[in-house]
Amino acid sequence: MFVAADGGKPVVTSRASANDLGGLPALPPRASTAEHAAQMLRLQITQGRLLPGTQLREERVSAAFAISRNTVREAFRLLSHERLVDHTLNRGVYVRTVTPDDIRAIYETRRLVEPLGVEAAIGDDTVQTALRALVDTAGIAAKRQEWDLVATSDIDFHRALVCACNSTHLSAMFEHLLAELRLAFLLLPDRRALHEPYVVRNARLVSQLDAGDRAGALAELSEYLDVAERHVLKAVEHPALTGGSVRLGTEGANL
Repeated sequence: MFVAADGGKPVVTSRASANDLGGLPALPPRASTAEHAAQMLRLQITQGRLLPGTQLREERVSAAFAISRNTVREAFRLLSHERLVDHTLNRGVYVRTVTPDDIRAIYETRRLVEPLGVEAAIGDDTVQTALRALVDTAGIAAKRQEWDLVATSDIDFHRALVCACNSTHLSAMFEHLLAELRLAFLLLPDRRALHEPYVVRNARLVSQLDAGDRAGALAELSEYLDVAERHVLKAVEHPALTGGSVRLGTEGANL
């Protein structure tokens, strides 16, 4: 079940309850907005507490958050716009399950956007210091086998890279892409195999940025994205070859 912790944020006490939102705390009256409700649901989805395929029932979300069903519908519309949920006529709203074509599109977009971050980060000591700190955090987490923290540090690394462009619009677009990427990660059975190799790759990228090696940094980023795309696609398309099965919400699981 979910319990309140750290200022009322919901956490999951066991993986078995990962599709149960019945214990979510009510939102404070002044925060009972569609945007806040969407943010709370977004957190549950991107952190793997609501797995792909889980149905989000309007009446249950309304009760869990103590908000109106109209507000819930607006929250669902916001999440649908971000491609985190699918609304199917006569079936309801479900946490979205990304397809191989979705994954290809995500990485194609990353290839267009992230090189801009490399260009911006070269010669920027503040950005490079932030990137190295994230690499160090990921390295420590990997030694402790805290793979969710490694994943978060990796995503934060590439977020910081794009933020180096100082473009509000670019960063906002990239945030939506990262949330969708999290959906792809949630499908994979082996978190260590997914995230461990990229700690070293990110460290190499920072070293090249530190050295002012523009061509080397761009080449490293390109190889990173190519390898990561193949890795995720292989796991989603051929789960038996990666030692597991795709992680989905259990049939009939719903909020």
